[in-house]
Amino acid sequence: MSNALNGPIRRTKIVATLGPASDREGVLEEMIAAGVDVVRLNFSHGSADDHRQRLGRVREIANRLGKSVAALGDLQGPKIRIARFADGAVNLEEGQPFVLDVSMDSNAGNAERVGCDYKSLAEDVAAGDMLLLDDGRLVLEVEKVSAPEVHTKVVVGGKLSNNKGINKQGGGLSAAALTDKDKADLKTAIDIGVDYLAVSFPRSAADMLEARELLGEAGKEIGLVAKVERAEAVADDETLDGIILASEAVMVARGDLGVEIGDAQLIGVQKRMIKRARSLNRAVITATQMMESMIAAPLPTRAEVFDVANAVLDGTDAVMLSAETAAGDYPVETIEAMNRLCLGAERERSAQESGHRIHEGFSKTDETVALSAMYAANHLKGVAAIACMTATGYTPLIASRIRSGLPIIGFAHSPIAQRRMALYRGVVSLYFNSDGMSPSELNTAAIKELTDRGIAKSGDYAILTRGEHMNAHGGTNTMQILEVQ
Repeated sequence: MSNALNGPIRRTKIVATLGPASDREGVLEEMIAAGVDVVRLNFSHGSADDHRQRLGRVREIANRLGKSVAALGDLQGPKIRIARFADGAVNLEEGQPFVLDVSMDSNAGNAERVGCDYKSLAEDVAAGDMLLLDDGRLVLEVEKVSAPEVHTKVVVGGKLSNNKGINKQGGGLSAAALTDKDKADLKTAIDIGVDYLAVSFPRSAADMLEARELLGEAGKEIGLVAKVERAEAVADDETLDGIILASEAVMVARGDLGVEIGDAQLIGVQKRMIKRARSLNRAVITATQMMESMIAAPLPTRAEVFDVANAVLDGTDAVMLSAETAAGDYPVETIEAMNRLCLGAERERSAQESGHRIHEGFSKTDETVALSAMYAANHLKGVAAIACMTATGYTPLIASRIRSGLPIIGFAHSPIAQRRMALYRGVVSLYFNSDGMSPSELNTAAIKELTDRGIAKSGDYAILTRGEHMNAHGGTNTMQILEVQ
């Protein structure tokens, strides 16, 4: 375990997707050293063995570098896509008729019609509906439905190639969130030991509860992440809150969500989702095209700089990279740029001030202690850190819902809890075994850990939270303000 924490502590966490780019010799180690907190294993691509080997390398490198790196398995979800064209692609002209035919040979598409792998399409659409293909680059208006055919007119044309996705504007495609492939991949996720599992296209809390049931006892330590990418999921506050509460974290999955609800509405939805997740004591990840230009360029655009900064200032726990690190030319440089931008945004005063729940009552002792510790830290001059003794990572999660410029140190003896905390904004997870220690010995050992790592120095204060019965879940009931000698 490396002793000191190098440089300023970045509060916003970085999620990086693994793929061919990160498989190149030495690249994964450079990415983790550059600041990756969570690796994403995308089950849309690769075999179970691919994911097992990648996660094995992550664990080995993280242990060697003395870092806690969480693993997020990401289920593919229902593929609502067109089939394939005989010649690979066609050009659709504005105003021309075009037929989506679910009974057609899946390799025989042409400029007049194409097959579709989503067999319920004709049941889910009606005349007047707008269908968006290839992330909204092409738009078709449904003129009539004559099952198994959906007859449309091209509103926005262009090149259309094989297997492109279909979204219905405003949502309403009824495909179940968990497919047979997802259920098989879920078993793989349990088997290889991921820390989080992302469910794609949930429509309501029921989809998340189904995933929870499938995880069962073997997967009880795995946190669920709801990828919010359907219009139905954000149609009303009750549905969105239900999805958030049924999950350990939510992802603002801006690709499909933006296509379904429109870019103009997406802006407010992102901000509302981040705020609601934090209010409901859940983590939140902002994803999709955050540094897209860095797939092929060594520096981000100014627009990407501000996109990342705005998510940080909104209070997101993590920002996510997809193709940039999975398939791009500059995976390490992308992590370095993301790290730089997050630190820059976090220096802004608004990123360090909080009125979180200041006018609300609390219902649980551990929650009250965690929030009290954060308010004390933010208002008492000379505090260097908040240290939370934790069995599960829950107290640091609650504490991290309050904005601060101070690090929250999650001391845990469980590697699972350490990795769980790798997603939480502002939390640094460190190994600490308090077995057999008296309260005074524990205080001394905690302060030594903070000073050895350069987090606190003589004359500083540290705020420590713990339970009377150490390593017991939900037992935090004590807050102490300790002077560093």
